[in-house]
Amino acid sequence: MTDVKIAPIDQPALWNGPAGETWVAKQQMLDALFAPVADYLADAVAAASPHRLLDIGCGTGATALAAAPWLGVGGDVLGVDISAPMIARARARGAVEGLPVRFEEGDAEIYDFPAAAFDMAISRFGVMFFSDSVAAFANIRAAMVPKGLLQAIAWRSPRENDFMTASWRAAESFLPAMPAPDPDAPGQFAFASDERVLGLLWDAGWSDIVIEPIDFACTLPTSALADYVAKMGPLGLFLAQSDPAERAAIVAKVLPAFDRYIDGDTVHVRAACWSIRARA
Repeated sequence: MTDVKIAPIDQPALWNGPAGETWVAKQQMLDALFAPVADYLADAVAAASPHRLLDIGCGTGATALAAAPWLGVGGDVLGVDISAPMIARARARGAVEGLPVRFEEGDAEIYDFPAAAFDMAISRFGVMFFSDSVAAFANIRAAMVPKGLLQAIAWRSPRENDFMTASWRAAESFLPAMPAPDPDAPGQFAFASDERVLGLLWDAGWSDIVIEPIDFACTLPTSALADYVAKMGPLGLFLAQSDPAERAAIVAKVLPAFDRYIDGDTVHVRAACWSIRARA
């Protein structure tokens, strides 16, 4: 199997445009799909019992809201994300939940965090998109108290996440070829190499770094699969520019590639990730 080809993209434009809008529109589906990851991070927060928590790349707020009930007495959460539409959804959800959570639009690489303001930082798939990862991790470290804990989840390689690349691989034979990206460029699989991630964190001043493989058993209703294929990932971005008839025809051609993941009413997704832990 060859790695999927994904062209370099402007991350702020992407997440304040089509990708951010799609994640807002499909928030419930995506939260359900990645619920095991949010639960894992919430368990890490429960074990550490911080008072002040930072959620990096918080998206529509799922992880911050899952973690908030496990904070120490009088604690609060700050979620930061570059996507204005996703932050707007997160704020709306936070207002309904009534939990001690704040959401701010901003890039954690350059965000003006107060010094030594947080006991712990978490991230669900939010740390792979920085233009300068060392600068970003150094900025986050400066916002932590001494020995503050970082617990992040990032994707391993495309090769190990065949579900996530299945739609584009299935469509490669009849869609325009895309140039192979720089594997270290910002993007979903930018942290595929644990050795690279270790070096980035070390250079940013973190210590006690532990990077371990972890697989999450995620699920999606079979009834939602066609919509997922049509809207998510590189194929979803391509199809957003297509007319409805062309979109439906391409999705119909691609769907058989997912047959092996389907068991009755459930699509089974193995999310091959890294658990990344470090101390400030």
